[in-house]
Amino acid sequence: MKRIISIIAVIAVVILYIGINKYMKKPEAVVVSSLRVGDSYNADLSFSVLGDVHTKDDHFKEAILELYGINPKMDALVLNGDTVDEGTIKDYEIIKNSLNKNKKHLPKTIIKNIGNHEFFDYKKEINSPEDVLVFIKRYLEFSGENKVYHDRWIKDYHFISLGSEDGNSKTANSVKAHISKEQLQWLKEKLSEKHIKGKPIFVFLHQNLNKTSGGWVGTDHGEELKKILSQYPEVIIFNSHTHQSLKHNNVKPNEPYTVVHTGAVKYTILFNEGKMERVPYNQGLYVEVKGNNVTIKGIDFKEKSWIFKQEVVGK
Repeated sequence: MKRIISIIAVIAVVILYIGINKYMKKPEAVVVSSLRVGDSYNADLSFSVLGDVHTKDDHFKEAILELYGINPKMDALVLNGDTVDEGTIKDYEIIKNSLNKNKKHLPKTIIKNIGNHEFFDYKKEINSPEDVLVFIKRYLEFSGENKVYHDRWIKDYHFISLGSEDGNSKTANSVKAHISKEQLQWLKEKLSEKHIKGKPIFVFLHQNLNKTSGGWVGTDHGEELKKILSQYPEVIIFNSHTHQSLKHNNVKPNEPYTVVHTGAVKYTILFNEGKMERVPYNQGLYVEVKGNNVTIKGIDFKEKSWIFKQEVVGK
């Protein structure tokens, strides 16, 4: 009888152990990057900028985890356009699922800007005016914004996002940002809002302002836009779009504002003996601000290494 009771007791313990383990959460692996900036995090503001994700889910996750490992207390993430490869419901769902799955590794503030691919559906050759409105509506639902251009203040620093109001249509081509006179007037007002001389103002536009070596001119009313920005040398504008490698000269500080290229998450375009090649690099930016001084670092997420570091001193 005692033997039977002992056997029953052992079986009960085993069942209890299995039950507890089934419902207990296993400890999560701690994400720490070899590029970790330290435990003091004494910057006044820190944020990252990712451009051209193009629904590349594995690269996106790789970037999110590495950025969290670098600084888990980061204030914001800026997705600087072409986050989706096509402005379809399917592509947005992939990105939304990725953001949701990695929520614990993301900052609370995520700014989602529009690019040119948000106006794409590869089944359509050219967008009708109704198509354009549908693409804009999908972007606004994804971003939580009211317009394709928007702004917010983070820790008393101004973040201003510009965005194309048309794309891949009879009235706007598939590459340029179509920026209206209304948006330019809005920009003038926002740049003057709480302006303090020398204090950085962060401006974002997916498309490039200046003509590239490949001949890309990325913005309608580009000269007028540059004229407006020139009145504020403390502006740092972040562009994506060209997929240029961060190993090139990507910070131009005397325009008189500063122009920064963000790199691309999905792939980088390289030119080899005049031939264009798409290389599956995964690159982006990490930014720290202390007072009026800004430190910009380029990251290779695959190699887990810094590509460059540049200081932009308050003007």
